[in-house]
Amino acid sequence: MGLWSRKSVAVLQREAAEEGEGGLNRTLSATNLTLLGIGAIIGAGIFVLTGNAAAVYAGPAVVLSMVAAGLACGFAGLCYAEFASMIPIAGSAYTYGYATLGELVAWIIGWDLMLEYLFGAATVAVGWSGNFVKFLAEFGLVIPKAWTDAPFAVDAANNFSQTGAILNVPAVILTLIMTVILVIGIKESAWFNNAIVFLKIAIVFLVIGVGFMYVNTANWHPFIPENTGTFGQFGWSGVLRGAGVIFFAYIGFDAVSTAAQEARNPQRDMPIGILGSLAVCTVLYILMALVMTGMVHYSKLNDPAPILVAVAAAGSSLAWLRYAVEIGSLAGLASVVLVMLMGQPRVFFSMARDGLLPAVFGKVHPRFKTPYITTILTGSIAAVVAGLFPIGLLGQLVSIGTLLAFVIVCAGVWILRVRSPEIPRAFKTPLVPLVPALGILSCLGLMAGLPGDTWIRLIVWLVIGLVVYFLYSKSHSHIGRGETSHHMGD
Repeated sequence: MGLWSRKSVAVLQREAAEEGEGGLNRTLSATNLTLLGIGAIIGAGIFVLTGNAAAVYAGPAVVLSMVAAGLACGFAGLCYAEFASMIPIAGSAYTYGYATLGELVAWIIGWDLMLEYLFGAATVAVGWSGNFVKFLAEFGLVIPKAWTDAPFAVDAANNFSQTGAILNVPAVILTLIMTVILVIGIKESAWFNNAIVFLKIAIVFLVIGVGFMYVNTANWHPFIPENTGTFGQFGWSGVLRGAGVIFFAYIGFDAVSTAAQEARNPQRDMPIGILGSLAVCTVLYILMALVMTGMVHYSKLNDPAPILVAVAAAGSSLAWLRYAVEIGSLAGLASVVLVMLMGQPRVFFSMARDGLLPAVFGKVHPRFKTPYITTILTGSIAAVVAGLFPIGLLGQLVSIGTLLAFVIVCAGVWILRVRSPEIPRAFKTPLVPLVPALGILSCLGLMAGLPGDTWIRLIVWLVIGLVVYFLYSKSHSHIGRGETSHHMGD
């Protein structure tokens, strides 16, 4: 049994069936899962990135960028849905990699997912803090910058400098509150998330509904502005570059798959949750982009709060909508932090159950039925990262980590269809191998567009992960030792 030893799908399915007492609570319905997905997706993207992509790259054709990014995620989403219905275990892409590509690749994905979930939660918490501080300032409440900024800044040449600030306190507090909610229970977390998602969607509908009455169709012409002569600045290449930027607005649907072990009927509900949340968010994104580029000329939307720019263009009659948008974006970003912090501990939980991490990571709280030790650990690390580091550095790491996971999941579906076509699949990805191949190509294409320094950081991160694997995980792996039981630490 070596680096490439695989965990058979039959064993994974048996583990899911045996989980029972002492395991995670199966309380989530298809609706809960869809709302978890929407909670993770609708955040920084719709409230921040749309304006930037329209103003700098695509113009009104940012709508087409939305469709392209949604398609790339759709290919990956179809592959996630097949795996999640076939292997209803908490580990998401980590577990799927173990079943198809072997232990070493599974470890790399598990380590890589920390970039998406743990750093993702920290990134969004920093964004939330910025919005929160601005919101309080409108009411005359000013928090000193020493307590709302990261002590480090990074410039375009990746040089670190000190800002004179001490700690981003609002980001730390938000992260710790979300951690407490997640320890108390998955059901309570889902209720909290559902309430925020309904508020968030209501505000998005409000902006779309009211905004359409203030659209000036002249702002949509020309729909695809002429290319400036530089690749990626308007024209069709601008639509493509815009899709790469907007991709980050769709990250989050895959977090649904980490809750597979807490779904009531995962074979049916996981595909609904993953694909349903993607579909709803794509439609809302397209409508929002149409309204924003219709209310104000696209060139004016390169602003940290582009929706407010569009609302302000309609004049004082829409002043009331401003506060609704601000409250919606604060609630929206908070629910993204919640879902990201929910995903990471469940990946750690699965890795501990396989022996790749210490047994204590696999402990479930006797009363709350949550993986409480990994949740507290994840929340604490995310809080420290959110308090100390700037948003730009964190955001790029999240993107490249997520795209790598997507590539491996798409490849895994394809490989397993060839190797084990007989395994029952409650949901089947259509048009294999075309859909997985398109998923791999579109995600690799988006990765290629990221800065070289981000690639260097990814490689350094993976090297650290390999050191941990060879020093600890390889010798403790249950499969490596010929053990099958995973019920340690219950």
